[in-house]
This record gives sequence, structure tokens and C-alpha cells, in this order.
Amino acid sequence: MNVKELKSEGLSREYEVTIPAEEMAKKTETRLVEISKTVRMSGFRPGKVPMKVMKDRYGKAVMGEVLEGAVNDSSAEALSKNKIRPALQPKIEIKSFEDGKDLVYTMSVEIVPDFKVADTKSITITRPVAKVTDEVIADAMERIAGQNSVSEPIKSDRAAKKGDVLVIDFDGESNGERLPGMKGEGHHLELGSNTFIPGFEDQLIGKKAGDETKVEVTFPDPYHSADLAGQTGTFDVKIHEIRENKPAKVDDALAKQLGFDALDPLKEAVQTQIEREFEGFSRDRAKRSLLDALDDAHDFELPQSLVDVEFETIQKQVAQEEKRDLTDEEKDELKDIAIRRVRLGLVLADIGNENNITVSDQDLNQAVIREAQKFPGQEAQVFEAYRNNQQLLNALRAPVFEEKVVDFLLQLVKVEEKEVSAEELVNDDEPEVESKPKVKKAPAKKAPAKKPASKKKDDKKPAAKKAPAKKTAAKKSTSKK
Repeated sequence: MNVKELKSEGLSREYEVTIPAEEMAKKTETRLVEISKTVRMSGFRPGKVPMKVMKDRYGKAVMGEVLEGAVNDSSAEALSKNKIRPALQPKIEIKSFEDGKDLVYTMSVEIVPDFKVADTKSITITRPVAKVTDEVIADAMERIAGQNSVSEPIKSDRAAKKGDVLVIDFDGESNGERLPGMKGEGHHLELGSNTFIPGFEDQLIGKKAGDETKVEVTFPDPYHSADLAGQTGTFDVKIHEIRENKPAKVDDALAKQLGFDALDPLKEAVQTQIEREFEGFSRDRAKRSLLDALDDAHDFELPQSLVDVEFETIQKQVAQEEKRDLTDEEKDELKDIAIRRVRLGLVLADIGNENNITVSDQDLNQAVIREAQKFPGQEAQVFEAYRNNQQLLNALRAPVFEEKVVDFLLQLVKVEEKEVSAEELVNDDEPEVESKPKVKKAPAKKAPAKKPASKKKDDKKPAAKKAPAKKTAAKKSTSKK
């Protein structure tokens, strides 16, 4: 094999690789001999088929296989001999390959740059911390009580409004026909819950207990009942009672409803969970501070191919989420984010490799468990998906590796704790951990990340153990699909 350098500019390299015809012929013949040991051909015993016959019958098919193997092996050898660390898979272009002639191809590749990692022990970061006060626990208990509200009959003679629970009888028809499931008695319907098909609940707002009214609707299309899809329907509705949702009392009864023996154990569980959540928020802020410091401490040329891939990934996901084309200004901001991520990715990878940080099978299993926990009730399907898809499993490896490197660095750098209020800790409006450039418009806040992003603002309220959702007995014919 002969390797000739054609280009060496910045991080770009290009080589011409030549494999002599004799070597290719030998590889082809070796493969044909292997095939001949198992091939069955009329007139010949297995392993006794003449090479000329094998070449005539299988030569062209084997040449493609030999070509692929020769390119893979020789390109890997060429990279190794030239001490090349490719940023992405090299681009291969076959220049010449015919039976009896040399194999000649070019290999273009961008290399991972050499750079010096900053002295991490000299880095100082800030880690905000907040105490779980009695007030924080009280707020959490009030939210739990609100999530476990109970309905009580209203005492005044007022009309129904959104949020009320009506006790109703309903009997419906479509095209003059009454179908199964279109009738119910003593049904509790919360107005605004969107439990019934669109338009049904809105027509009951303003009605009073004792009223009898007709509700006209159009069934969605598609709909779970094909006979009703897209059809109009009329329901005779009688309102027996109007009830108001009132938060449950914060007492032993609420605790027992949630599976605790008394109120104090529930409060202890709430405190433990909030402390865990606060620790997660603090760690996220410390990670952000660390990544900002690492980004500021490094400035080196990046492989354009890596930046382009990262930018395209971000741009496509943001455009899908926004359901619109992005402006040039937004694209420029996302390019800055892509550059930051690539730079930090290389720095963290170098630190991790230098310190022998690896991702074990146990680490991956724990990551799969965390992913499954995001889909309550579907854990088995998530586990099965990762078990049957190695590519999906490997996609978890990079973020797990990064988190391990971050944890390693948080033990090395100087961490200054800053006490803040619970509100300041959980309602941080700074950019996401991986996206230092703060994009002014919506796409920037939703920029996808290779690694877990800091929690969104809407998700930052400490959420103690939730009560089971109350189920309604909505009929299929009136249920929203």
C-alpha cells in the first residue's frame, strides 16, 4: 500500500491511497478459496471447484466485497500511520479499480485539533443553594391539596362556570338514531376539562341546576366510532347539581389518601423530595458555571464538519418545534450555540479520555431506567426499545460520559456556594446549560442539546408526591378522542 499526502491545510487532510493489483488479486483469490469450500456446483465436489470456474461464476460479486474490505482496512491503517484522529468518518472517492489493475482512491478527512486543556484546578465557579424552609414545604403542601381537590354542591343559585362540576343526565342521537354509549345518568362533568367532545361543555356554561337543555355538537373526524366520525349529534341534557372544586384540607385524611399513615410522614417525604430537587437545580447551575468557564478558557480551531453537523441538528429540531422557517438572525445565533457545543464536547472528551473516564454497562442501564421513568405506565416498552436497538442505546453513551466528566471536574474546581432563595434557585431565566449565547427569540430557548438541558422554567416548582388523578366515567360517545 502506498499513501501520498495531497493536502494539508488547517485541519483538512487529503491522501491518495494505492493498493497494487497483485495485492488485490491475492485478496480476491483468498476470498474465492473460502467460498469454494462450501459452494455446491454440479460436477464438482465441495472444495474442488477450479479457481477459473470460481472466478467466472463469483468473481464480480467477490470484487465488490474485497473492495469494501480493502478500503476499510487500508484507510484505517493510513490514519493510524499518520497519527490522524478523524473528526468524522473520512470521505472516500474511488479513482481506479478494475480487474488486474491497482486500486486507487482518495481519502479526505478533518482532524481533531491538538489543544492544551486549561488548568481546571484554577477555575472558580458559583453554586447557588437554597434551604428548604417551612414556607417552601407549606407551599408544596398547598399545591398537593389543590391537586386533590374535592367537589361540593354550591350554596347559591348562580349559573355554572368553567371549573364547576355538573351532575348531569344526557341522552343523544345522531341522524335520528340513538347509538350505544350516547346516554348517561348521574355523570360528573367538569366544565373546561375537555373530557367530552369539543363544544359540549361550553354549551353548559351559564346554565343552572334544574335546567334542561339541548346540546348540539359535531363529532371529530377521525373518531373512535366510525359511524359518528364527522357527524352531527344532539344531546338532551338535564343538570341535577352544580358543584365547586375545593382544595383538600392539609390533614391526616389527605396524607392517608396519598398512602401515608399521617400528615407528618407526608411532610417529611415532601421535604426529602424538595431537597433532592433543590440539589438537582444547584448542580445544574454549577454545571452551567463550569461549562461557561471552560468555554471562556479555550479558543482553538474547530473541525468545520463537526460544527456543520451540530448546526444542522439544532436547526432542524428547532424548526420542527417552532413549525416555521428560522430567520437569518436566529440561524446565526444557533451557529454560535453549535460552535460552543463542539468546542466543549472536544474539551470534555479530552479531559475524560486523559483521566480514563468510561461508561460502563451499569451506567447505561441506569440511564435507560431514567429514560423509562419519564414515561409512567410505559416503562416496559421503553426498556424493550433500548434492548432491541443498539443504536438507540449507544445514543445514551455520549450524555452519560459528559455527566461523568462534569462530576469529575466539579470535584477539582473551586466551588463557591451562594445562598439564594428558593424562588431564585428554581426560577432561573438564564440560557440553557449547553447554550451560552442567549438567543432573543423563541427558538434559542428550545435549542436541542446533546446532553440533558437544565429544567424549563415551567417545570421548576418543587413537586411533592402527587395524588392519583381522579377518573371520570365519561362515555365513549361523548369523550374527546
